[in-house]
Amino acid sequence: MKILLVRVSSLGDVLHNLPMVADILRRHPGATIDWVVEEGYVSLVRLNPHVRRIIPWALRRWRKGLNKAETRAEIRNFFRTLREEEYDYVFDTQGLLKTGVIMGAARVRKGGRKVGLANGSEGSGYEGISRVFHTDSIPLDPRTHAVARGRLVAGAALGYAVDTAPDFGLPAPQAAARPSFLPPEDYAVFFHGTARDAKKWARANWIETGRFLSPMPVLLPWGSPQELAEAESLAAALPNARVLPKLSMMDAVALAQHAALAIGVDTGLTHIAAAFVRPTVEIYCDSPKWKTEGNWSERIVNLGDLGAPPSAPEVIAAARRLLGRA
Repeated sequence: MKILLVRVSSLGDVLHNLPMVADILRRHPGATIDWVVEEGYVSLVRLNPHVRRIIPWALRRWRKGLNKAETRAEIRNFFRTLREEEYDYVFDTQGLLKTGVIMGAARVRKGGRKVGLANGSEGSGYEGISRVFHTDSIPLDPRTHAVARGRLVAGAALGYAVDTAPDFGLPAPQAAARPSFLPPEDYAVFFHGTARDAKKWARANWIETGRFLSPMPVLLPWGSPQELAEAESLAAALPNARVLPKLSMMDAVALAQHAALAIGVDTGLTHIAAAFVRPTVEIYCDSPKWKTEGNWSERIVNLGDLGAPPSAPEVIAAARRLLGRA
């Protein structure tokens, strides 16, 4: 059986799609699985050794140079590569016009199926026109967890129940080299940055939590000039905190993978720490907890909810338990 997964973005959504791979292979051990993903997330999907072939999609970059001959040549090469294989199943678990176009261009054998979402989830991007590319559209409860969405679509198409904890197929921390920018001792990481200000946790809360963790090192990543300024402001108030250099995506993944404790707002890197089953406190301030909470391990604590951010003492109590402090 040959299967193609189409989930091109974003970081957290690609991550949440990974358990489909283990589910399919558990029921169909001989299956080969390929994946179309935005080029910036190829290295994340590559962490799962059971994905045979990754086909990079570069729409974000192509849009900036559609008038260039080399860009148009890249796009033609993408579709040529996509059509090299003939699949038994193509799954689009994003439900957008762009992912529907990819599904539509993919080749299936006679009797093969193109399977996607019949509807979106609350608060998620979904474009109903994507259904024109489906042979099968799978309806889901509008409040289906982000990890469960793809798993349930595949289960419905392939005839199995989704009844196990998600397996993201990610390597254990001890199986990966520890980057040199990380301290040799146990550390905490604060994933404090997010593109939407309403999802941020108050600076005073980060400082109170960081002081509780002392003398454990607290590492502060950042991804924009504003987040760098916020990290520097936190570090100025916390002698045990260190602002990291600008990291590549895979360095940021390693930061989450090796953390003794990760505390973060609702953002991709926090969810990566949870997927690695690191001790993680997920903080929800202005997004619904049901949608992405790490609910597969007691090593993950989810606090707050839409419009109801947790207090610093709540987060400290969770950190105390995860670290085994009396």
